[in-house]
Amino acid sequence: MEAFLVSTGVVALAEIGDKTQLLAFILAARFKKPIPIIAGILCATLLNHGLAGALGAWITTAISPEILRWGLGASFIGMAIWTMIPDKIEEEEIQIAKRFGIFGATLITFFLAEMGDKTQIATVAMAAHYSSPFWVVIGTTLGMLIADVPAVFLGDKLANKIPMRLVHTIAAGIFAVLGIATLLGAGAQLGF
Repeated sequence: MEAFLVSTGVVALAEIGDKTQLLAFILAARFKKPIPIIAGILCATLLNHGLAGALGAWITTAISPEILRWGLGASFIGMAIWTMIPDKIEEEEIQIAKRFGIFGATLITFFLAEMGDKTQIATVAMAAHYSSPFWVVIGTTLGMLIADVPAVFLGDKLANKIPMRLVHTIAAGIFAVLGIATLLGAGAQLGF
């Protein structure tokens, strides 16, 4: 249950102001059709984070527990730093929408935007940390939806009212605590 709750909370916070949330704002403003946008976000996130969770699970079998502990600790601290850097959306990511319809455009652009993104890397790290990739993927997907569904419905009105710096600082703090706890041996009972 901890894997699910932490994954949900961390990704929901980390996603605020992230480029995929910005993409949700742009798609919602352009197409004004929330249901296919939300369906595209859900499918893209499940696919992307499912792959990330599988990678995280594989890492736990391929790397020694000591190296895994140091790698995970460092990656969580790196995520804390990365979370403090604001994202920007690139215009070519939105051009796909003209060719594939609203659902297809959302699916493709969200999947591609998540490749190498902080929430995808966090999913890999949390799946390795918790040794529970299913619950991590469900949690990170829910976290994405918690952040992105309001963006689809409320668009720019919501973006201007959220204190992005505070939200990013809280998310960075959670990543830093996870990193320090991992480096200090939290999770030793799990074998790393």
